Amino acid sequence: MIYDVRLRMRYDYGSPVFGGRQLLRLTPMHVPGVQHVHEARLDSAPPAQERADRRDFFHNTTTGLVLAQQHTAVTFTMTARVERMEQEARLDTAPALADLPAEIAAYHGIGAGAPQHYLSASPRVYRDGAVGEWARDVTSGAPSVLAAVARLNTALHHDMRYDPDATTVETPLSVAFAARHGVCQDFSHIMIAALRDLGIPAGYVSGLLRTQPPPGQPRLEGADAMHAWVGVWCGQDMGWMEFDPTNAVQVGTDHISVAWGRDYSDVAPVKGVLRLSGAQSAAQSVDVVPLG
Repeated sequence: MIYDVRLRMRYDYGSPVFGGRQLLRLTPMHVPGVQHVHEARLDSAPPAQERADRRDFFHNTTTGLVLAQQHTAVTFTMTARVERMEQEARLDTAPALADLPAEIAAYHGIGAGAPQHYLSASPRVYRDGAVGEWARDVTSGAPSVLAAVARLNTALHHDMRYDPDATTVETPLSVAFAARHGVCQDFSHIMIAALRDLGIPAGYVSGLLRTQPPPGQPRLEGADAMHAWVGVWCGQDMGWMEFDPTNAVQVGTDHISVAWGRDYSDVAPVKGVLRLSGAQSAAQSVDVVPLG
């Protein structure tokens, strides 16, 4: 499936700001055999005085901008044409949970895809006793790593309520889990914590969703803004697979990957510093239009 994508993020400030430096991760990533970016463009208004584009450790496209002139608002607009390839259904050849540590130990490499990077606590994902107990209960008796992941993906969707007003970007995963509501960031962080507690490597994926579903299918939660889901290492044979606990689905052609990391701190769409006094507000819009 080929999509034309448009993402717009706007920040309004209560007083003029200047000296802004921003680091953006808004451009879809190329994933061999899964996702191909035919073309992409990222602009800012006002325009930046300096710009640097590069790849970070996780191979995410990052854009550094310097907005030196005084301004009261800034808008980042990303447009792209992205092809998401259909993936064939695969047999479950993942190891049993008890055999996974040996397969992780046998993985030789230190690149972004090494499962060892995604086992320990990271800035926003930590060990939580309640999440761990829940994960062990849900996955008890699962015959394989993949089966355990699928159970967690379904159970989290069942046990949590999607509520865009319940949490903020700074809400700890333990708070969202205790209240059993949140947004895609919360669902993803909780699932990552649960998987790591079981010894399963798991990472965070930010991205976009098809805005309008096919006829007769329900609209996916989170389609009007940037979305998040989970990457899981399911053993040497199956490698990395992706699951969307907010919607209880395995990631497919409706999902467009933008950035990958250990948790949200590695993939935040906009990070930066600026000089300002007073309030600020943010808004975003997403259009993902299939080309037939």
